[in-house]
Amino acid sequence: MTGGLVDLQLNGHAGLDFNSDHWTGEALLDCCRALRSEGIDGVLATVITAPWETMLRRVRRIVEAIESDAEIAQTVWGVHVEGPFLNPQPGYIGAHPVAAACEAESRLVDQMLEVAGRHLRIWTLAPERDAGGLVTRLLSDAGVVVAAGHSDASSDQLRQAIDQGLRLYTHLGNGCPALLPRHDNIIQRVLSLSDRLSISWIADGHHVPLFALANYLRGVPDDRIIIVSDAMSAAGLGPGRYQLDEQWVEVDPDLSAWAAGREHFAGSATSLAQMAELLRDKLGITPARLERWTRSNPLALLQTG
Repeated sequence: MTGGLVDLQLNGHAGLDFNSDHWTGEALLDCCRALRSEGIDGVLATVITAPWETMLRRVRRIVEAIESDAEIAQTVWGVHVEGPFLNPQPGYIGAHPVAAACEAESRLVDQMLEVAGRHLRIWTLAPERDAGGLVTRLLSDAGVVVAAGHSDASSDQLRQAIDQGLRLYTHLGNGCPALLPRHDNIIQRVLSLSDRLSISWIADGHHVPLFALANYLRGVPDDRIIIVSDAMSAAGLGPGRYQLDEQWVEVDPDLSAWAAGREHFAGSATSLAQMAELLRDKLGITPARLERWTRSNPLALLQTG
């Protein structure tokens, strides 16, 4: 691999939680150094659904850290906003607080763009929450990569969103209920559009079993595949009890990260570097394909955003 890995979705690492109001600049520096020691060149700090003013505050803190410290900016390449324009139905909302989910509004996007500026790189939303794709077009015109996720968008809604600038689907196979209609479901709809849409997966072996992930990967063009960690603060630390925003996450010895009640996962405790090793060792993915999925494709997406 000619360079390090690029993780487009990182909630936290090595004890740091981007969705907390209590991390320090020193802790973020330690986090960046830990990431680089694992061979990860760049990440997008991911801020998930919360009350709107809280989301703005958290993004502002990340942006201030990037702009005030060159070493942080070397590793944290910007922000990925995941929410709050998500499908609030059980299963689709996942670990996001349902009370904070809302319809997409241009007014809120303008506020976030004012806070984040050029550091806003990706925004994940549910197309069915964006009437007419107007917010998708607004973000795309501002140079932000728009991703769908936590969504039950119809095929027509997905196609309309693509026409308005949708570029990516976030962690396919997750952010949806465990039980889905047999054929017409969000996974199959997105796969049917993989010639027009990049797709990211969490390759920790828990979010999507590796045998199923292998089936998905075989059906998608290589230049459309992106691996993300969706890692939270437990990544790099191992089993235990950790915080993600206002919720506690239990990490098992096998590094599966469970929300309270163990009904769904809450981020990942596996780093992108560990995921690359799993793909190589368990699925026999070649170094050239791994480089594409964990570096070249993410870079290309960011550069054309």
